[in-house]
Amino acid sequence: MQSAEGWRSILENWPAAIPKQGIILTNYQESIPFQNFLLSPNVVLLERDKPDSLGARKVMLSYEAISAIKLTDTMELARYQVMGFQPVQ
Repeated sequence: MQSAEGWRSILENWPAAIPKQGIILTNYQESIPFQNFLLSPNVVLLERDKPDSLGARKVMLSYEAISAIKLTDTMELARYQVMGFQPVQ
């Protein structure tokens, strides 16, 4: 699976029990904090809780531009199993 498809799948299947917030790292070496998002076939629309240095509160980003998603909540790791992550045995 290509990484763009992987990121899109994770965002499309985001469970309601996990807050839609975190930080997206881009291939452009930019960190984008978000508190919610909407999806289209090729782009994710991220909502910031505070404007960036130019005053923007929303960011449209292609799935191909995502290099990582950082999660800022403090939930136990086991809670992420609903997203398909499993412990190594």
